[in-house]
Amino acid sequence: MKLITPEFEELMKDYPLYSQEKEDDPLVVSKFFNPVGAGTWYLTEYNPEDHLAFGYVTGLGEDELGYISLDEMEGIRLPGGLTLERDLYWKPCRLSEVKAGRRQ
Repeated sequence: MKLITPEFEELMKDYPLYSQEKEDDPLVVSKFFNPVGAGTWYLTEYNPEDHLAFGYVTGLGEDELGYISLDEMEGIRLPGGLTLERDLYWKPCRLSEVKAGRRQ
Protein backbone atom coordinates (compact mmCIF):
# COMPACT_ATOMS: atom_id res chain seq x y z
CA MET A 1 0.00 0.00 0.00
CA LYS A 2 1.22 3.46 -0.79
CA LEU A 3 1.50 5.30 2.51
CA ILE A 4 2.27 8.78 1.18
CA THR A 5 -0.94 9.74 -0.58
CA PRO A 6 -2.40 13.17 -1.36
CA GLU A 7 -4.94 12.54 1.43
CA PHE A 8 -2.17 11.81 3.94
CA GLU A 9 -0.21 14.92 2.93
CA GLU A 10 -3.36 17.05 3.22
CA LEU A 11 -4.05 15.59 6.67
CA MET A 12 -0.51 16.39 7.88
CA LYS A 13 -0.03 19.79 6.19
CA ASP A 14 -0.79 21.77 9.34
CA TYR A 15 1.72 19.72 11.38
CA PRO A 16 5.21 20.23 9.90
CA LEU A 17 8.25 18.90 11.75
CA TYR A 18 8.94 20.78 15.00
CA SER A 19 5.48 22.39 15.03
CA GLN A 20 4.50 20.57 18.24
CA GLU A 21 7.89 20.26 19.92
CA LYS A 22 6.90 22.64 22.71
CA GLU A 23 3.60 20.83 23.32
CA ASP A 24 3.48 18.78 26.52
CA ASP A 25 0.80 16.57 24.99
CA PRO A 26 1.03 16.72 21.17
CA LEU A 27 -1.79 15.79 18.86
CA VAL A 28 -1.46 12.41 17.17
CA VAL A 29 -2.68 13.16 13.67
CA SER A 30 -2.20 9.86 11.87
CA LYS A 31 -1.73 6.16 12.68
CA PHE A 32 0.02 3.40 10.74
CA PHE A 33 0.03 -0.28 11.72
CA ASN A 34 1.25 -3.75 10.83
CA PRO A 35 -1.88 -5.73 9.85
CA VAL A 36 -0.31 -9.11 10.67
CA GLY A 37 1.94 -8.44 13.65
CA ALA A 38 3.44 -6.00 16.08
CA GLY A 39 4.19 -2.38 15.35
CA THR A 40 2.07 0.75 15.46
CA TRP A 41 3.26 4.24 14.48
CA TYR A 42 1.43 7.33 15.76
CA LEU A 43 2.51 10.43 13.82
CA THR A 44 2.45 13.92 15.25
CA GLU A 45 4.45 15.82 12.58
CA TYR A 46 5.53 15.35 8.96
CA ASN A 47 7.89 16.90 6.41
CA PRO A 48 6.66 16.24 2.84
CA GLU A 49 10.00 17.20 1.26
CA ASP A 50 11.95 14.25 2.68
CA HIS A 51 9.03 12.07 3.84
CA LEU A 52 10.28 12.25 7.42
CA ALA A 53 7.82 12.17 10.31
CA PHE A 54 8.00 12.40 14.07
CA GLY A 55 5.89 10.30 16.35
CA TYR A 56 5.45 7.51 18.85
CA VAL A 57 6.16 3.88 18.01
CA THR A 58 4.83 0.92 19.98
CA GLY A 59 5.13 -2.83 19.75
CA LEU A 60 8.70 -3.08 18.45
CA GLY A 61 10.54 -3.86 21.65
CA GLU A 62 10.58 -0.55 23.47
CA ASP A 63 7.99 2.16 22.94
CA GLU A 64 9.61 5.45 21.98
CA LEU A 65 9.29 8.89 20.44
CA GLY A 66 11.46 9.51 17.41
CA TYR A 67 11.85 10.25 13.72
CA ILE A 68 10.29 7.92 11.18
CA SER A 69 11.09 7.57 7.48
CA LEU A 70 7.90 6.92 5.54
CA ASP A 71 10.02 5.83 2.57
CA GLU A 72 11.47 3.04 4.74
CA MET A 73 8.02 2.15 6.02
CA GLU A 74 6.72 1.85 2.44
CA GLY A 75 9.55 -0.58 1.70
CA ILE A 76 8.55 -3.05 4.42
CA ARG A 77 7.14 -6.28 2.98
CA LEU A 78 5.13 -8.56 5.26
CA PRO A 79 4.01 -12.17 4.86
CA GLY A 80 1.53 -12.76 2.06
CA GLY A 81 2.68 -9.67 0.19
CA LEU A 82 1.06 -7.34 2.70
CA THR A 83 2.47 -3.94 3.65
CA LEU A 84 2.03 -1.49 6.51
CA GLU A 85 -1.27 0.35 6.41
CA ARG A 86 -2.65 3.72 7.46
CA ASP A 87 -5.67 3.59 9.75
CA LEU A 88 -8.21 5.41 7.58
CA TYR A 89 -10.64 5.63 10.51
CA TRP A 90 -8.19 7.20 12.97
CA LYS A 91 -9.51 10.25 14.79
CA PRO A 92 -6.76 12.60 16.01
CA CYS A 93 -6.23 12.58 19.76
CA ARG A 94 -3.60 13.57 22.29
CA LEU A 95 -0.52 11.41 22.81
CA SER A 96 -1.45 10.93 26.45
CA GLU A 97 -4.59 9.09 25.33
CA VAL A 98 -2.53 6.74 23.14
CA LYS A 99 -0.03 6.05 25.93
CA ALA A 100 -2.85 5.39 28.41
CA GLY A 101 -4.30 2.83 26.03
CA ARG A 102 -7.54 4.72 25.52
CA ARG A 103 -6.89 4.95 21.78
CA GLN A 104 -5.50 2.01 19.84
